[in-house]
Amino acid sequence: MAQRLVRLAIALTIAACTTVPGSGAAPEWTLAWSDEFNGAAGANVDGTKWVADTGGHGWGNQERQYYTSGANALLDGSGNLVITAGVSTDSSRRCWYGVCGYTSARLKTKGRFETTYGRFEARIRVPRGQGIWPAFWMLGADIDQVGWPQSGEIDVMENIGREPQIVHGTVHGPGYSGANAISGADTLASGSFADDFHTFAVEWAPGDIRWLIDGSQYRRLTPAGIPSGATWVFDHPFFILLNVAVGGAWPGDPDASTVLPQRMLVDYVRVYKRERR
Repeated sequence: MAQRLVRLAIALTIAACTTVPGSGAAPEWTLAWSDEFNGAAGANVDGTKWVADTGGHGWGNQERQYYTSGANALLDGSGNLVITAGVSTDSSRRCWYGVCGYTSARLKTKGRFETTYGRFEARIRVPRGQGIWPAFWMLGADIDQVGWPQSGEIDVMENIGREPQIVHGTVHGPGYSGANAISGADTLASGSFADDFHTFAVEWAPGDIRWLIDGSQYRRLTPAGIPSGATWVFDHPFFILLNVAVGGAWPGDPDASTVLPQRMLVDYVRVYKRERR
């Protein structure tokens, strides 16, 4: 606990001192929202910050898991959220393909925290294995009114098990969604993203989205980078999501090499805002 408090104090100091290049008074990052996942081992996530999605309808991707509301997303007592993807033992759970083979969790801040622009950052140790699909991402808060992809989607981090060294950063919008989404990737020089924690972030400003891993920017998108005639849908409030999917059209399903359960550890999620001083 003491080490985590020291890390948070350092982060707050950095946020208060970091400036962003530009003309006039330099904007500074200020912590606006966070969850440090401090709590007793086995405790549920903070319900004032997170809502659990539930169900096994495939989530638009032919995913194989049933998202539960409790046991698959718990604190570990050491300052981490643990999202567990495992084999389902409840034959009463029904998925789009029949009896659900797997369970996992998908958490969102919808209705709890929604905001426009900022630095969205999480320190995560991803799981591993064929068919395992962890993500840290954002959806437009107007999704219930306008639908997807008109709401917009910003994927801060996605990793699929068959690509242990690769992380993807993506946006979806009208005319550039699904298989036609606008995406980029970063690759580790050695090892796997599942070997250790990494810090994944998006810095989002009007007409500008930048992706970073461990403090280094690896891609940037502006309205000039979307298809001609398409609409930039990233200038309104978004909410945050964390999940681990099992299977689906992109990662493929688990196979004989996949070891379950798999766990995604999240040390923290933080949102910073720019302020001029």
